[in-house]
Amino acid sequence: MKKGNVWALLPIGVFLVLYLGLGITFEYVLKIPMGFYKIPIVVTFLAALLVACLQNRDVKFEEKIALMGQGIGDSNIVTMILIFLEAGIFVGVVGRESAESVAYFMLSIIPAQYAVAVLFIVGCFVSLAMGTSVGTITLLTPIAVAVAGVSGFDVSLCVASVMGGAMFGDNLSFISDTTIAACNGQGCKMKDKFRENFFIALPAAILTVVVILALTMNGDIQGTLSHGYSLVRIVPYVLVLLGGIIGINVFVVLLAGIVSGSVIMLITGAIAPTALLENMGSGAAGMFETTMVAVLVSAICALIREYGGFDTILNGIKKVFKGKKGGQIGMGVLVGALDIATANNTVAIVMANPIAKEISREYGISARKAASILDTFSCFFQAIIPYGAQMLVAISAVSELGYEISAFQIIPKLFYPYLLVVSAVLFIVFTPDREDA
Repeated sequence: MKKGNVWALLPIGVFLVLYLGLGITFEYVLKIPMGFYKIPIVVTFLAALLVACLQNRDVKFEEKIALMGQGIGDSNIVTMILIFLEAGIFVGVVGRESAESVAYFMLSIIPAQYAVAVLFIVGCFVSLAMGTSVGTITLLTPIAVAVAGVSGFDVSLCVASVMGGAMFGDNLSFISDTTIAACNGQGCKMKDKFRENFFIALPAAILTVVVILALTMNGDIQGTLSHGYSLVRIVPYVLVLLGGIIGINVFVVLLAGIVSGSVIMLITGAIAPTALLENMGSGAAGMFETTMVAVLVSAICALIREYGGFDTILNGIKKVFKGKKGGQIGMGVLVGALDIATANNTVAIVMANPIAKEISREYGISARKAASILDTFSCFFQAIIPYGAQMLVAISAVSELGYEISAFQIIPKLFYPYLLVVSAVLFIVFTPDREDA
């Protein structure tokens, strides 16, 4: 084993102290709503980068700049940034109102006693198509509350079902920022990661539907929910989803989604040409923070690797987790710990990527499997932490509709995330050890 340098990890420690410390203070001491998300994460990463630059006087500043440039200029990082921007433009073009049509369409054709299961399934499809769990929760939580109101089902169960479905797509979607970050960080194709991940997520999703049906089949249905919908505006989402599964290049898939979405929005009169261009710009701009995090983390990690920080982490994992299966569990624990600290699964994956690559090389883990593990475990922890954006957005949306609900009422009913992590661990434990391609 190479000798590590624990002090090389100081920049990560500085970031965690600033971000986690301020977040806890804002959220739980000062009682500021969405307190964690009031902290400028780019600024905290800049502070961590400054610390990294001040370390190790044996390396000249010009050499540090060169190292950072190499880290940022990695082809996987450049690809990740471009996909982030194109995905942002796609969401800006198609809008998010279209996703509501899926929910109301399914609720209109399926018997009311299955409404909660429908919410979960709709959440799966919408998040898979849109690539955002927070966006899915924002859209579907009001519908979940309406379903609870007219059917008599528990509000927390309805909201938890939406959240579970939202995490399904966050984990699997081809345009999810977590998928983009994990695949490009590990250097694997999205279709390969999807296929690896699908056999972990599908059993968990099926069991979730079974559990929800078992809990709600005998519910006292009090009314019906009806609302208008337009299925034609779902077409761009379906094209992106099918194109990704088939294995078409992600840039081509997103371009097809942007073009088809633009044509449909203009032909149906849903938006004016000038407004469409504005939405494209705002969609790309919405990816600014995620893009800058990828750039800054790449620069910081390049210096930490040079100083011996990655060797320290790798040595620690090798002492605790033995063998190939242990390496995979260690990778999941690593990204989970980072997610708990940052309350952001994309940031956690971006931070874990370079270390996970070292683990993969050491333990002989394929890139697609590493990407799947990073995405799956980060989505699990992100779903259940009470201060995550998904939980806070859901609670806020319910509160705006006149209901009071707490994270601790929702967390026990998040069946899908719990079943997902169980499925992931079983998949790791019972998959035969063999050389991955």
